[in-house]
Amino acid sequence: MKRIIQLITIVVLFNITVSAQNKKILFVMSAADTLALNKGVKLRQTGVFLNEFYLAYKSVTEAGYTVDFATPNGIVATIDNESVNDKYWKNLLTVKDEALAFVKNDSLFNKPITLEKAIENKTAYIGLIIPGGQGLMIDLKDDKNIPILLKYFAKEKKPTGLICHAPSLILTIPKAENPYIGFKVNSVSPFEEFVIERFIMKGKPKNRKIAKQLRKLGLNYKQKLPKANFAVKDRNLVTSQNPFSGSSFNILYLKALSEYCKEKSSMLPYHN
Repeated sequence: MKRIIQLITIVVLFNITVSAQNKKILFVMSAADTLALNKGVKLRQTGVFLNEFYLAYKSVTEAGYTVDFATPNGIVATIDNESVNDKYWKNLLTVKDEALAFVKNDSLFNKPITLEKAIENKTAYIGLIIPGGQGLMIDLKDDKNIPILLKYFAKEKKPTGLICHAPSLILTIPKAENPYIGFKVNSVSPFEEFVIERFIMKGKPKNRKIAKQLRKLGLNYKQKLPKANFAVKDRNLVTSQNPFSGSSFNILYLKALSEYCKEKSSMLPYHN
């Protein structure tokens, strides 16, 4: 009888742990708000791209997951002004208004934890999402915590979603210890980078040519035409191309979460 009670206790505790973990996603956000162009000659407002963040957030929370937000030094993320333009919200203008209200009023968004705290809490998260925007090319690109988080989620095979510019963060992991070498990966395409620099920002940032660097590192870079709704899933890694790729990213990321949950469920203790 004592043995049976012990087995039941183990199963219950295991289920509680897995259930809790299966409910929380870590969103890592840039806290940068100014981008230097043309070797510092020009400064431009920047930050997180609103729809790349909010559509992913909306997707996972509507699927029943909760979220923690983490930024460098716990500074509230800035939204890139460009991303509020209606052209990025085709048929989703009411969602844009919802997103703007969210970033203004949500208590968790406006009180993010630090990246160090996120690392302390890493076992509590089932997955990681890093939205795009030029901001991350300024602070997350050089933050020592980013490769630690990426390597942890890769080692544990937890779903990792990197949106638009965020796949560039794979480059923060040295090749010799990079778990994503050989993976299929997507990101903002070379032509899209050109259009952004030439016609939107009207200047060149320091960190650029993401696709070329990913290929050089040893990843299998995939792309489609500019403005394509395109994302790639390779095992636990989901990457997407641009602000118009939200639905493709969300489908693949939820699939990755489902696969991870099924795998963990199959590992539950069983006693006949």
